[in-house]
Amino acid sequence: MFKNKHVVIAMIVAPILSILAWVAVGQFTGEQPERAQPGQSYPLVEKSNCRYQSGACDLENEDFKIRLTLQEGVTGPEFLLTSTHSLEGVVLAVSTKELSPAPAAMRASDGQSLEWRIALDSKPGPAERIRIVARAAGSSYFADASTIFLQPKQ
Repeated sequence: MFKNKHVVIAMIVAPILSILAWVAVGQFTGEQPERAQPGQSYPLVEKSNCRYQSGACDLENEDFKIRLTLQEGVTGPEFLLTSTHSLEGVVLAVSTKELSPAPAAMRASDGQSLEWRIALDSKPGPAERIRIVARAAGSSYFADASTIFLQPKQ
């Protein structure tokens, strides 16, 4: 079987052609990304570093990305949000299943609206969730993220 050069060439070329066909079908018939439309809301996907004790949580939707970290501020713990896009405003709430407080507005901490901060009463526990809405270019981006990334490494 392996003495016939046509069979050997076919065994090499067939997998390459099948992978190229798979990519081509995805390019021609797959869903194409679209620009965010003003007035619309878009979900942010929780990246894997939000699900383990990494110290940061990345949330993204295509090229719109934000990162949440917890820092020690002057008055106690505070969330720092950094974004790839200039934001018009951000609201954030830390809640549990039983208690859902009203979201509080974050304040811009730089001149370009890429960094936002909010002071917290206490460090969020492992059972709490972060609910966030960021507004950019007339569109809203929302997420519900775990607080496991904030917990100390053991």
